[in-house]
Amino acid sequence: MTPSPAEEGTVRRFDVVLVLSGGNALGAFEAGVYEALHEHGLRPDWIIGASIGAINGALIAGSAPDHRIEALRAFWRPAPSSTMTPPSLSVFETSRRTSAVGWAAMLGRPGIFGPMLSALTPWRDNQPSIFETNELATTLETLVDFDRLNAGPCRYTATAVDLETGDDVVFDSTAMQISSNHVRASAALPVAFPPVEINGRWLVDGGLSANLPLDPVLGDPPPRATLCIAVDLLPLNGPKPVTLGEAASRMQDLIFAAQSRRSIDRWKAAYAGNEGISLLLVRLAYTEQDEEVAGKALDFSGPTVEQRWAAGYRAGMRTVVGVQTETMPIGISGLNVTQL
Repeated sequence: MTPSPAEEGTVRRFDVVLVLSGGNALGAFEAGVYEALHEHGLRPDWIIGASIGAINGALIAGSAPDHRIEALRAFWRPAPSSTMTPPSLSVFETSRRTSAVGWAAMLGRPGIFGPMLSALTPWRDNQPSIFETNELATTLETLVDFDRLNAGPCRYTATAVDLETGDDVVFDSTAMQISSNHVRASAALPVAFPPVEINGRWLVDGGLSANLPLDPVLGDPPPRATLCIAVDLLPLNGPKPVTLGEAASRMQDLIFAAQSRRSIDRWKAAYAGNEGISLLLVRLAYTEQDEEVAGKALDFSGPTVEQRWAAGYRAGMRTVVGVQTETMPIGISGLNVTQL
């Protein structure tokens, strides 16, 4: 990894790796986490993302440090903090969120994906999907400095899956030139979004294989002491569903969160007894989901985005406090895992 603290005027004795999971509109939580880390000097040397995590990662790695929060806000466009809708468990909040999901399902989300069945219009490539994502490519080209992303001090990695072979695919800025299509491929979740062709391969969402993409950083023991902050958007624990919508949402949580648990357990076993490394893995999960509704991954409404961003900021601050007051990667031995 090429360390970035030098650009930011600080010196650290350890590297920071930020791993960002998929979760579509839930990704506003990751933006809030990053804002807290950014404000307190825990700016990443390496960002690894899948799906919306790859998009957030590109916005961060492809922006100068002083413009990273601005780039994230330009993408998410949350409501101003002064007008943020306060937390509420009322039927009115549930109705608002459900309506937001319905509107996005029909009309798309400007700047990310087009209206329902837009991918099947005659002037589009005939890819079997509900939405098109060409406008996501335009948004990325506008907000991301790909020269900086590819040659800047923060290493960038995105993951995808080969649609035909099922093979994992890794895009890494230290090995290749990353473009907006690589980022878009990482977020191409079938059947909602069309696959993306790169070098003759049709690629889809990396979250289908590993929604929390830890393998790139844990596959090779890092040479320096490393703090790895893994942001997981889908909770493993949750209440028993009482409606069909809640059951569908809970199924999605379990599918992807169970991936994360198995991955972490696998790497803990692989690193057991390895005293030659110093690696602290902090898993930071989006657990404040009492107000979320079925189809939550399509709720891009301003109040919801702002609430998720605020929840991410609070979680990020827990990480800042935890690593500063309890333990740091310097001095630890082997792989240590903390859940916050």
